[in-house]
Amino acid sequence: MKPSFTLLLLSSLSFSALAQETPATADRTQRLFDQIDANKDGKLGKEELPERLRPNFERVDTDKDGFISRTEHQAVVGRSKQARPAPGKRPVPAGVEAKLDLAYAETDNPRQKLDLYLPKLRKTEKPLPVIVFIHGGGWRGGDKAGGIGNVGRYVASGEYAGVSVGYRLTNEAQWPAQIHDCKAAIRWVKAHAAEHGLDATKIAVWGTSAGGHLVSMLGTSGDVKELEGTLGKHLDQDSKVTCVVNFFGPENFLTMVRQPSTIDRTQGKDYPEALLLGGPVPEREAVAKEASPVTHVSAGDAAFFTAHGTKDPLVPYAQGEEIHAALTKAGVPSILQEMTDGGHGFRSEVLDQRLKQFFDLHLRGIESKIETTPIAIGAK
Repeated sequence: MKPSFTLLLLSSLSFSALAQETPATADRTQRLFDQIDANKDGKLGKEELPERLRPNFERVDTDKDGFISRTEHQAVVGRSKQARPAPGKRPVPAGVEAKLDLAYAETDNPRQKLDLYLPKLRKTEKPLPVIVFIHGGGWRGGDKAGGIGNVGRYVASGEYAGVSVGYRLTNEAQWPAQIHDCKAAIRWVKAHAAEHGLDATKIAVWGTSAGGHLVSMLGTSGDVKELEGTLGKHLDQDSKVTCVVNFFGPENFLTMVRQPSTIDRTQGKDYPEALLLGGPVPEREAVAKEASPVTHVSAGDAAFFTAHGTKDPLVPYAQGEEIHAALTKAGVPSILQEMTDGGHGFRSEVLDQRLKQFFDLHLRGIESKIETTPIAIGAK
């Protein structure tokens, strides 16, 4: 099994899930360890882990040597499963009210639903700006339930409302179904803004990886009628957004084929973009162009904040550079935050601070100087 395929396959796992394994399945758990261990050195570096596992890296790395050993891995496997949240659920921070599984497309499809998070104590009587999160997972995995981990702290502050959007995956539908779903969700938010005390004119979208691609599309194609779709009953609303936070999303499928990556995009039909587009990029160039955010960049697009690791093994850093260059040329406000030595996923308190400044600026009108100097990630 190729390492790139393994990373994508295991991206739906979590350490808490591994903790449920019994002795009868311990061998399988060790095989998973061996599969993730791409360089076969008997330990796991943070960059070897699928994106969803990385937030737990420091907790599992108990001796703080920058690696997860088999012993540390096994210690997680042996933990009790009692504290694990129910499937599809995540803990909601104190002070946050959750309205889950709201259908935005007038269907019963569980993928076409969103979660709405509201502060129990608002710091203003004015309608709240909204941060909408769209999950990653190669367009074939992931779950909206994880969105609370990103928007929760903003909602708990009493200054924002939050939304996490589900969308159809590639095992169910191909492009442009995914962007049609996301646009229908934005229209739903606008249509229900008054009901929930939301500001329909102040909506940010934030996504990682495949979600970064989808929020980039939302930010650049608000004026592209052909991509709106006809889902839901709120077609009187538009899908334009105020600003975009794009974490390591693909931006130009045509150029990404030629850029260095652990995914071989020149052959085969089972890599993520091929499954999204209905075939390998070289054979689906017209669709690939339409599905690339850079194609739709124009003056008046939403402001962008792009964060991308310089050592991203799956989506090359050049993708972040490309969308930033296109936006800048069109006169669209754009920040490219270099995450030096960062891979396909990273954590940084400095990044969190700059991100808050970006949201505060574009959604609440709070002026501040947002630094753009590179942020070093201590990859080993």
